[in-house]
Amino acid sequence: METTTGPLGQGFAVGVGMALAEAHLAAVYNKPGHKIIDHHTYVICGDGDLMEGVSHEAASLAGHLGLGKLICFYDDNHITIEGVTELAYSDDAGKRFEAYGWQVINLGEKANDLQAIEKAVLEAKEDQDKPSLIIVRTHIGYGAPNMQDTSDAHGAPLGEEEIKLTKKFYGWPEEEKFLVPEKALAHTRQAVARGEKAEAAWDKRFAAFKKSFPDAAAQLEMSLSHDLPRNWDADIPVFKPEDGSLATRAVGGKVLNAIAKKVPYIIGGSADLSPSTRTLLSDSGYIARGDYGQRNIAWGVREFGMCAATSGLTLHGGLRAFASTFYVFTDYARPAIRLAAIMGVPAIYVMTHDSIGVGEDGPTHQPVEHLASLRAMPNLCAIRPADANETVYAWRAALLRKDGPTVLVLTRQGLPVLDQSKLGGAEGVLKGGYILSEEEGAQPDVILIASGSEVPLILAAQEKLKEGGIQARVVSLPSWELFRAQSAEYKELVLPDAVRKRLAVEAGASMGWQEWVGDQGQVIGIDRFGASAPAKTVFAKYGFTVENIVAKAKAL
Repeated sequence: METTTGPLGQGFAVGVGMALAEAHLAAVYNKPGHKIIDHHTYVICGDGDLMEGVSHEAASLAGHLGLGKLICFYDDNHITIEGVTELAYSDDAGKRFEAYGWQVINLGEKANDLQAIEKAVLEAKEDQDKPSLIIVRTHIGYGAPNMQDTSDAHGAPLGEEEIKLTKKFYGWPEEEKFLVPEKALAHTRQAVARGEKAEAAWDKRFAAFKKSFPDAAAQLEMSLSHDLPRNWDADIPVFKPEDGSLATRAVGGKVLNAIAKKVPYIIGGSADLSPSTRTLLSDSGYIARGDYGQRNIAWGVREFGMCAATSGLTLHGGLRAFASTFYVFTDYARPAIRLAAIMGVPAIYVMTHDSIGVGEDGPTHQPVEHLASLRAMPNLCAIRPADANETVYAWRAALLRKDGPTVLVLTRQGLPVLDQSKLGGAEGVLKGGYILSEEEGAQPDVILIASGSEVPLILAAQEKLKEGGIQARVVSLPSWELFRAQSAEYKELVLPDAVRKRLAVEAGASMGWQEWVGDQGQVIGIDRFGASAPAKTVFAKYGFTVENIVAKAKAL
């Protein structure tokens, strides 16, 4: 099974990602006399899929890139759950896809004409410059005399009598409760032999390729096994306080490029925001029609399609894919992120401009509820690093994760580089949370907890509290999911039960923080939308100041 679909339209977009993966890998690995990546991607979709906006996003990009090995069957049965499609849908899908740059083959009423279908597939394969849409007018509930072409056939059981009448239409024994005709069974079982033959032929081709191009073969094998090369992280930069104020999005771009030079199967792009999210791979161009060997993908303003297709790139195998946009626009992509989490797809989402720190763009572009929302999603790992070196380890954690997607939540604004010679090491990010600062040997009076851009604030508050005789422990908690996965002993070490006075500080919704602050703790968060003003002004207005943190901590 290649992918989980369910929500309509997503399978279409995942298929586009798979077809793009094939085109890229073929451009990278195929050599004269050695065509080892050479297959088509087939998608089956229905009326509902083509109504959903995500299919429009993906189809537009597929046509633009000329993904000629993508073949989509459109099961045009004219029925949805509420009734006939004419209630809400009268598009000429064929003309629409022609406008996208697709080859359109309309079979009309030949849904059961195997020769016509085979001819259409061969015709689709002949056009290597365009993806193909094969439209087939089908009949839902075909053969059920009272339910064919009705919305009841969409999900309601046929019932005993209708089942018998349907079996009569097909010429099957009417009293059998479960029957697979021998002729059908024999036909389908031929697929096993065909598959074994095709696999043996490919193994032979790959062995010859491996003999002639051992390095390329080793790279492909490694990428297909989801492994990373030796020393993949050897050239990742280390940052020092004297480097000044650095936005974690800018650092993220440097880290990504350092890793991409060592891991040539990293691929990805942004929804028209690479200059802002800093996710452009500097040693590569953009993938374009006929030039699929590049590693940057210009997704255009298609957040949902981008994230769904990124799942396709990853599921295909041979690639480690990332996608990027502003954090607030995860709202446009959430269904694809959720499906990736359900499947355990290790996609990486680089989401920047993470808070009210966006400033003058105002509430429409200032994420507030997004951290709480994505943290609520099972099997999704969100990491919000506090500085440059935490960002380094956030990328490490994302690439090491194989069983689910990771969201890197990065700032627009600059943050100071924390002095690791005096504070806890940033490798604590790999555990989700760690003690960043405290007085040695002293039982803390209060624990200050934060993520991201609020960590420098609680460090400054710690110093102010110390002046008043209050010992505060500072905990950086960039990833709740990674921290939850640690042993009970480690979590007790960082957040001891004996210290009930806890204050969490985060420029996002306060929902969920009770898990870490407990019933005696407090949260400085944002439970309303942001405001349009310079970032420092907005932070101060919403209580993200050292003075307010100190006052709240003392009140505990």
